[in-house]
Amino acid sequence: CPAIEIIYFLLLHLLWSGMSVVICDQDEQQCKQTPGSLSLPVLQRIGDVTLGGLFPLHETVVEPHHQQSFDTLISKDMIFAIEEINREGKLLPNVTLGYKIYDSCSTPYQALKAAMELMVTEQDSEVEMVDNHMCPGTVPVVIGDAGSTQSLVVARFLGAFHVPQVSYFSSCACLSNKKEYPAFLRTMPSDLFQVDALVQLVKHFQWTWVGVIAGDDVYGRSGAAVFANEKFGACVALQEIIPKNHAREALAAIVSRIRSSGALVVLVFAVEQDAGALFDEALRHEASQGLTGIQWLASEAWSTAPVLSTPPKYHQILQGTIGLAVRGVYIPGLQDFLLRLHPSNPDASENPFLIPFWEKVFGCRLGANSGNQIVNDKPLCSGSEDLRSMKNIYSDFSKLRISYNVYKAVYAIAHAIKSMMSCKKDAGPFPLKLLHYLKEVDYINQFGEETKFDHNGDPVAIYDLLNWQLGFDGEQIVTIGMFDGTATADQKKLKLQEENIIWNGNKTTVPESVCSSPCLQGTRKAIRPNFPICCHDCVVCRAGEISNQTKCVLCLPQFWSNVERTACFPKEVDFLSFSDTMGITLITIALLGSLCTCWVIFIFSCHISSPIVRANNSELSFLLLFSLTLCFLCSLTFIGRPSDWSCMLRQTAFGITFVLCISCVLGKTIVVLMAFRATLPGSNLMKWFGPVQQRAFITLSTLVQVIICIIWLTVAPPTPQKLMPRESAIVILLCDEGSALGFALVLGYIGLLACLCLFLAFLARKLPDNFNEAKYITFSMLIFCAVWVAFIPAYISSPGKYAVAVEIFAILASSYGLLACIFAPKCYIILLKPEKNSRKHLMSKTSVQ
Repeated sequence: CPAIEIIYFLLLHLLWSGMSVVICDQDEQQCKQTPGSLSLPVLQRIGDVTLGGLFPLHETVVEPHHQQSFDTLISKDMIFAIEEINREGKLLPNVTLGYKIYDSCSTPYQALKAAMELMVTEQDSEVEMVDNHMCPGTVPVVIGDAGSTQSLVVARFLGAFHVPQVSYFSSCACLSNKKEYPAFLRTMPSDLFQVDALVQLVKHFQWTWVGVIAGDDVYGRSGAAVFANEKFGACVALQEIIPKNHAREALAAIVSRIRSSGALVVLVFAVEQDAGALFDEALRHEASQGLTGIQWLASEAWSTAPVLSTPPKYHQILQGTIGLAVRGVYIPGLQDFLLRLHPSNPDASENPFLIPFWEKVFGCRLGANSGNQIVNDKPLCSGSEDLRSMKNIYSDFSKLRISYNVYKAVYAIAHAIKSMMSCKKDAGPFPLKLLHYLKEVDYINQFGEETKFDHNGDPVAIYDLLNWQLGFDGEQIVTIGMFDGTATADQKKLKLQEENIIWNGNKTTVPESVCSSPCLQGTRKAIRPNFPICCHDCVVCRAGEISNQTKCVLCLPQFWSNVERTACFPKEVDFLSFSDTMGITLITIALLGSLCTCWVIFIFSCHISSPIVRANNSELSFLLLFSLTLCFLCSLTFIGRPSDWSCMLRQTAFGITFVLCISCVLGKTIVVLMAFRATLPGSNLMKWFGPVQQRAFITLSTLVQVIICIIWLTVAPPTPQKLMPRESAIVILLCDEGSALGFALVLGYIGLLACLCLFLAFLARKLPDNFNEAKYITFSMLIFCAVWVAFIPAYISSPGKYAVAVEIFAILASSYGLLACIFAPKCYIILLKPEKNSRKHLMSKTSVQ
């Protein structure tokens, strides 16, 4: 409840500083304030409308009213803007702006205490405007504070009174919550935009292993948390908090963890005091442990801090730092206004912060009653000191940034007052009406920049990108680009001039900060267990795969990966070729077999009238030798690139020639059996299996195979086929049998004839040796059947061209078996034992029996 909050804060103020009393006489339109006994130092000038100001004029509090680290010039920016508006009189004619400025000392306690001092005149809700003027001394709006932590405390307090607050440097994203902070606005962009800019920067330079160091306050913690939670392909190597007490042990531990993390890019999201403490500790460790190679990323809170960029001691580690900063401009007249500051000026006595500031800058004291016990041991000031002659952290006015935010805040309030006063119908408390018109402010200032607030009270987000470069006269902060948060999706938010960047170590090459180096082509990422996703191992892709450095991808079936696993190329086509070693060997064996058969034919032709050639039908012997020649030669059709014609020819030629061969052998076996049966008294068998019948039997047997082959080729002929196994680098080119049944019938018919021949030869095995070939036919058929029985499993289990080689081997082995077993003994007798090649010798066994 707002009423309860008001009572709570007023009770706190009573306890802290005593209560001031406001007496307002509406008839006389005058207000008198009776300050409490413990009022804070204030720099003020009462006007028709008095603006409150909270500025961190001192960074730390030593004891009440004694502070260190002075920066009083920032409050003068507000005074300059107010006096400029009053002097010109165009924006607010007939209205004089005043100011009441307190020192927040960069602490929430002091900021809240100062805010209570500002609001002490607002406790009487009856204070209203009279004739569009406020009761002098009342404060309807507050500019400040700088730090987000201080602004959080002040915003809660002022929100209870509905008093608008316009901060010039508080960037915490949490302050955009209008439910919590309904009266808070700012001319400083939210950290959400700053984090977006930092994310774009990290992504642009492809840094994937980034350390994050945050200050122990709302600004640091919230900004670092938003950055760490962003999903943009990078991992946080470490996330540490700088303690507010700047304990040496804690800072040393942070420095040690930065060094051990392996991160070469570290973001410091902290105010300049905390960042300075970290870098001081890093300098103490520099000699032995070293952080020189770190590329620092600076948040806007310290990216332009002179206390860090100016002292030479920091140059070694901070040179090359890249940071963000709100846009700055050169404000005409501001430099002269600030440099006119002097203790001898008539209005110097009204400024309680001037003397400590002067003594700090010039290292002297302004008399014995200077009021600053810390500088009493310093020499007296000569009176000739002049800020114009100083070259230090307070004298750079080339591009004011925070000052510009203060300047915009004053002008935004002035425009809101103008709009409010132009509408006389509005009623209600002055601060509440002013808050409404502040939210509606939208104008283009003299520098061509639009000033307005969105629904969260945030301004347009535009940052300069800065680079700390070491020049002849020390560290220089150079603008290297900008980030435009207003850019649409089609536009590029981040605009960089990379050629102007000097990196840490005075290098011009972009530093690399990764947990694991990018995987080379041909390898893929393998995430390490219990490690961030940016940490990985590189695993070589398997054969047949290529990588895009993230994962391995299979090549298309007809392609295979190269040795480096970087590209797919067409697979090598593999078949049993004439140039292949195996092919040459089989060709040689086949031709040798056909030559041997021709040699036997030649021998038989030369001895055609000899008894051993004429025995058992020489016509069948020559036909058998001819079919064996074809058997040897048909194996050549299996060698070479498969085509439609070669695939059909090879199996049909093999099937028909082998049936012709086995039919001849079967015929010879029948002749032997018939011959011995015919010698029995009364036998007339030979007339039933004479030469004509033998020819008819062979023709009929072969014709059956021809019919099987014709049907096979008609229904499902063998065709060329490509086998593309995923695990192989070759495309196997072979002949698909088309119909497994057709192939089985061809082999089965050959096997049937062979088995019948073996059976009949087995029956004739005991007949006289000199008269028949049954014994040799039996051996040849045993070899033939053994070869083709072994062929079936070997053919099925052999891959690619080896299956073809197995079939060729079976053809050649069975052919050699027939040639050797049937004709080798006869050639032996003809050539080496001619005495046995006689009718008497052949008939001798018959007479014995």
